[in-house]
Amino acid sequence: MKPQLVEEAQVPPEFTEEEKGKQLPTPVGYKLLCALPTFDSKFVGTDIVRPDAVIDQERLATVVLFVLKMGPDAYRDEKKYPYGPWCKPGQFVLVRQYSGTRVQVWGKEMRLINDDMVEAVIDDPRGLSRA
Repeated sequence: MKPQLVEEAQVPPEFTEEEKGKQLPTPVGYKLLCALPTFDSKFVGTDIVRPDAVIDQERLATVVLFVLKMGPDAYRDEKKYPYGPWCKPGQFVLVRQYSGTRVQVWGKEMRLINDDMVEAVIDDPRGLSRA
């Protein structure tokens, strides 16, 4: 079983899956809508709880995002992307720290980034951290 890597938003239980999906922003133009991975509440290998300020700073400066949706013009410029899209929905990507426009939907932070902000695609972000 694959571990949960993306936090669940705090959506009211009476919402249907369709209603939940409608709450997400739809990116326009060349934007990508991305979710942030989860952040451990304890230091790895210990029972020591990480301060909220540390978790908030890690969330703010994260370099790992999960692609949820793509705008209609993302990766459409054949001169700029002669080999096609750099990523697709359902993939984890690396971006520069502090990238994108931050938005919260039901308490879950998401980012809108430009298609050319993607620097790499990764299969499994566990073990990756900002250097």
